[in-house]
Amino acid sequence: MGVITLENEFAIAVAPAKLFKAYCLDTDTLLPKILPEHIKSSEIIEGNGGPGTIRKITFAGGYFSLIEANVWKDAVEKVTYEHKFMSTPEGGSICKRTSTYYIKGDAEINRDQIKDVYGKKTAGLFKAIEAYFLANPDAQI
Repeated sequence: MGVITLENEFAIAVAPAKLFKAYCLDTDTLLPKILPEHIKSSEIIEGNGGPGTIRKITFAGGYFSLIEANVWKDAVEKVTYEHKFMSTPEGGSICKRTSTYYIKGDAEINRDQIKDVYGKKTAGLFKAIEAYFLANPDAQI
């Protein structure tokens, strides 16, 4: 089994504690609210939100081009993500994400394509969270 590790860094104009709560703890309520065109619902199906938790995210209609391009089909056993949220002098955050892809057998996937697509999608998600809190600075999740 091969392993591919990718690192991304994202700058977000939201304080780390608020960003962590929104992105990691309150996704069930926040994501369908700020991205209804993409996410229909999100729910924990096993665990309490901590390490090992399994979350079911139901996407809105449409398809995800990377999956449709068979990058995942029969190639990836699992993916793990590690996020670190750090404060910036301006009061915002830097999120450093490490994604580890565990590849089945001799399967091959395009590292650059995954980094490009998932980097853009995650950046878009963080920008949506940022826009929500900039428009609603007193919002409680």
